[in-house]
Amino acid sequence: MNNLKSTSNTITCVIVDDDPFIQELLKDKLNQYFPEINIVGLGNDGKEGIEKIIVLKPDLVFLDVEMTDMTGFEMLSRLASINFKTIFITSYKHYAIKAIRFNALDYLLKPFDLEELKNAIKRFKNNYNAIGSSYKVDIALNNIKTKNISDQVLSLKTQQGDLHLVLKDIISIEGDRNYSNIYLTGNRKELVSKTLSDLEDLLSNKGFFRCHKSHLISKNHIVELTNSFNILLSNGMKIPISRRKKEAFQGWLIKSNH
Repeated sequence: MNNLKSTSNTITCVIVDDDPFIQELLKDKLNQYFPEINIVGLGNDGKEGIEKIIVLKPDLVFLDVEMTDMTGFEMLSRLASINFKTIFITSYKHYAIKAIRFNALDYLLKPFDLEELKNAIKRFKNNYNAIGSSYKVDIALNNIKTKNISDQVLSLKTQQGDLHLVLKDIISIEGDRNYSNIYLTGNRKELVSKTLSDLEDLLSNKGFFRCHKSHLISKNHIVELTNSFNILLSNGMKIPISRRKKEAFQGWLIKSNH
């Protein structure tokens, strides 16, 4: 690993979490398995986290999603600049997990799994010097501020790098086993290694509907219902509605137009 702000191969790290047990648990695992990580500070809430980050300028911050005084996203938005990588700490059931995944941000689930921690550290090392290392966090913060859902940006990891797609540009998504073809405005198409179910989970509350086992469509690009089992989209594609989805689709369409 090169060009870290710290000397040699040492990684400076700050843990920001309002739960002392979680702090100690993470500290113990890092000390035991990652001698190259130097924990230079602990923040017990968002305010303290901001102070520690400004003074200590860490390479890496483990950040709790929900603290007593503010959320992890609010804490990041209050920093003038983000010159470190963030690994969020959350529980699987927490509402923010979808926002974290939607923005392709790194996270660890409580209680910590050693293999997951090792993988997160490995990703951090591999990606530290990537151009725009804080770009995804900036996009996430903008998404939170954006009132119009269709202006939000979906971030996805691909073999070619990170892909950032404005929701209003996505016309439909077609699943093909472990991959999905994303059809975009301007006759563009992207292939991603995400299942249609994964993408349905991320987009279900953002104006998209899975009308068929192989298709996810955007309400913004529906031109007309050509008959009771087909939808014409803005790019000229005709997408089938499965019989068992017909009633749910009609309900979703009525609701989404109000």
